[in-house]
Amino acid sequence: MNDFGQPGGADDEFAAVHRCLAEVDADPDKFENWEKLISACETLEGGLSRNSSPAALAACRDAFDRFLAKFPLYFGFWKKYAEFEFQVAGTESAEMVYERGIACNPHSVDLWAEYCRFKMDTVHDTDVVRDFFEHAATMVGIDYMSHPFWDKYIEFEERSESPARVYAVLARIVRIPLHQFNRYFERFRPMIHELDLEHLAPAEVLERVRTEVQAEAAAYGAPRAELEVQRDIRGKIDSMYLDVHTATQTEVTRVWAYESELGHQFFHTVELSHQQLNGWRKYLDFEEAEGDFARTKCVYERCITVCAFYDDFWFRYARWMSGQGKVEEVRHIYLRAAFFVPISRPGIRMQWTYFEESQGRVDVARDIHEAILMKLPDCIEVIVSWAHLQRRQKDLAAAVQVLRDQIDAPIGDLYTKAALVAEWAMLLWKSSNGSAESARAVFLKNAQWYGDSRNFWEKWFQFELEQRSEGQGEIGHRVRHVFTEFRRTSRLPPAVKRDMAQIYLDFLVHRGGQSSILEYLDVDREMFGPASVAFPAAGQEGARENGAAGGELDEASKKKAESRLVFFYQTHTEPDASAQGPAGFN
Repeated sequence: MNDFGQPGGADDEFAAVHRCLAEVDADPDKFENWEKLISACETLEGGLSRNSSPAALAACRDAFDRFLAKFPLYFGFWKKYAEFEFQVAGTESAEMVYERGIACNPHSVDLWAEYCRFKMDTVHDTDVVRDFFEHAATMVGIDYMSHPFWDKYIEFEERSESPARVYAVLARIVRIPLHQFNRYFERFRPMIHELDLEHLAPAEVLERVRTEVQAEAAAYGAPRAELEVQRDIRGKIDSMYLDVHTATQTEVTRVWAYESELGHQFFHTVELSHQQLNGWRKYLDFEEAEGDFARTKCVYERCITVCAFYDDFWFRYARWMSGQGKVEEVRHIYLRAAFFVPISRPGIRMQWTYFEESQGRVDVARDIHEAILMKLPDCIEVIVSWAHLQRRQKDLAAAVQVLRDQIDAPIGDLYTKAALVAEWAMLLWKSSNGSAESARAVFLKNAQWYGDSRNFWEKWFQFELEQRSEGQGEIGHRVRHVFTEFRRTSRLPPAVKRDMAQIYLDFLVHRGGQSSILEYLDVDREMFGPASVAFPAAGQEGARENGAAGGELDEASKKKAESRLVFFYQTHTEPDASAQGPAGFN
């Protein structure tokens, strides 16, 4: 039994729960397994209630807690959990669940609407409930799909039997571009002719309108009765709100062009289509161009709820927020992104480390590097990034120490160590007091251990090709030595060796001496010619095709050996607007 606890030992009535637990353990990323588990727990003992056994209640709570810890954006399950707690434990327990849910989903219209309903039913101080609605309005009130929340707010004010407050809420709503804006305006407009005049607009607006009405009457030279004045004031206020409605309608039409392309607007574990992702991108482009901070942030929050597993939207959100100068909000975006984006894609976490370093929180940046390596101990990108963090904030020795600690560790992949050795050599060379001889010594000493690593040889090639302080003849000699050793000793596949050969051929053509073209033709024949003329010459013992050293790497080793060190920021590309079908998370 796993750490969900022992809900009921081997009793038959818990058998379904045990089976569901096993399925969850086998595949915790599969939503359907969790759904089955929660359903099985809810039906224990004929349906859970206050009279259910502690074991059954604990099993259900554990299922909800585990599921929502893994998938906190499933707002519907927060509602189910809160309803369960209200049924079996009462108001306080349910409220605690709602608070947890809102903390995880601060911009969920549906969850706020449900929480507000709960407050309406359980809190009897109308001022407290009204304050709660106002807080909710600041979180979700301008959401295009926020009508469930506004419906609850209106219902609350109607229960309090305060038409003036209902009118005030509607007067706010009709200015917001909402999906169902017309429905609210149709309800709002008749109230202009029903309520007392003092409730229709702020005092300064009423005074201004009254002055206009009286001026118009004076122009005709005939005084008007107060009832006529009030009628005209209502007419002007009605006209004023008609203009508001027209402006709102125009905005709704503009927004609908983007809203209509979004598809479903809730979190799920399944991949989204390229069309949906591009729809969000176009919507964000539109709102950013409009320049309204609150509305743009609202769309971003909706977007990252739906697209939580797509790290490019987290990158975009952080960059946009950084452009607004909101440092703490940027930090919060990175923190949330690190929860949702799998650690197997460390790029967003790496960007977070750079952000924290830029804010002077170097220790936090180091801690994030260490935390990633606890899960991905062979992630070369993270180790190299950590080394350069130490170089920037301390010195070269601290950077080298990070690399050597990883190289000397008793655990660790051979190909990871190879890339780190190459990075160590390059650090020695490129530092302010860099020594080419020290760097070359590192390459020469370690070639016998790491000869099957593409990263190792590419860095060594790069190092020798970039030397400028020596004579051209000496540079040519050293580059030739690297290529010869690589071709002779490495077990990398022929395709990789041909890639390396192209680098050498380019060197011979553009930087070689008088006899370099002869060598160019020899290498070209041996590396790109048929097997009969491949290196070494056909017929010799131990002949190898196109420079392939004796023995072969197994498939797993070959994949690691061939891999290149690519940093996350080198993979940022422009989205393909014409792409079709499901969009992978990676």
